[in-house]
Amino acid sequence: MKTAVITGGAGFLGSNLCDRFLKEGCRVFCLDDLSTGRMSNIEHLADNENFRFFKQNVYNHILIPGDVDYVMHFASPASPPAYLDRPIQTLKVGSIGTMNALGLAKAKGARFFLASTSECYGDPTVHPQTEDYWGNVNPVGPRSVYDEAKRFAEAMTMAYHREHGVATRIVRIFNTYGPRMRLDDGRALPNFIDQALRGEDVTVFGDGSQTRSFQFVDDLIEGIWRLLHSDEVYPTNIGNPEEVTLLDFAKEVIALTGSNSKIVFKDLPKDDPKIRQPDITKAKRILGWEPKVDRATGLKITLDYFKKEFKL
Repeated sequence: MKTAVITGGAGFLGSNLCDRFLKEGCRVFCLDDLSTGRMSNIEHLADNENFRFFKQNVYNHILIPGDVDYVMHFASPASPPAYLDRPIQTLKVGSIGTMNALGLAKAKGARFFLASTSECYGDPTVHPQTEDYWGNVNPVGPRSVYDEAKRFAEAMTMAYHREHGVATRIVRIFNTYGPRMRLDDGRALPNFIDQALRGEDVTVFGDGSQTRSFQFVDDLIEGIWRLLHSDEVYPTNIGNPEEVTLLDFAKEVIALTGSNSKIVFKDLPKDDPKIRQPDITKAKRILGWEPKVDRATGLKITLDYFKKEFKL
């Protein structure tokens, strides 16, 4: 039986990843300090003999008994409200936390997997974004605490690969949604759904012409699993290339919920990306992966989850 350590394992993505590893017959050690993760995301695993939870901040030393085959580093605040509220913690988990997780992988001879982000591309001048694009990031802006933490984490991961021979993999994750998202996450989808179901005005920042590309969480987890078991060392985009403006997306959510909410506009946050669309040519070629869940289906599943989980 193989063993996986998943940092941030009680979070939206981490908990779904715990499920996948257990389904594949692995033992899972889930680490989370619960600053943004939630115990409710993993409570269904409490009686699973192959699952263990440790409340831990990963920028403290990570000590895991026995053999470890995979170290999946998913710990980090991921939404703008979360990382803007915890700027220093975000930088520490991306730097010290990444070094600790890499140190564990090195000590155990484990494969290391970094959850990086499309935010490495910043406010891109290349569209769609390919993995060889170096990005357009403001290193001292408010979003830099997340963007630069992830860029540093990628650099540290490659350094451990080159210097110590650690088997490493890096995924650049594009906007993902689905069950176990926090309703107070602060990103577009949960905000829109929450406001629409409550009959409140739906808030769109800027004029709504900025674009995003949303992928359902099941598609992401499948892409991660394939990348983990591939031979690809360099960053790989995993995302849905179907691009939509945030204004049109807000209208989709309002229609889906049957709400009478009106759309209101507020000032665009500083350094908010104007466009976001992954080029997934590489993932198709080396992983045989592309998204399968269309947005209408994924939104319906997510809406049902929010209604049940948060009693909306």
